[in-house]
Amino acid sequence: MIAKINAVLDEIRPTLQADGGDVEFIDFKDGVVLVRMKGACGNCPMSQITLKQGIEARMKERVPEVLSVEQI
Repeated sequence: MIAKINAVLDEIRPTLQADGGDVEFIDFKDGVVLVRMKGACGNCPMSQITLKQGIEARMKERVPEVLSVEQI
């Protein structure tokens, strides 16, 4: 499961890095992926949109066991 989650994050990561940000996998528990937004993404006012409409949407599409993605 963690390998699948990291594979999706690896697909998304270049886009975030192009804008000076990044995402770090922290944990997966009860269908929830916990991540830390880093760099420019860590303090960007649009990070919640990136998290929900970008990362979470792609994650749910590729890994059906994922119910949500939350930032810590």
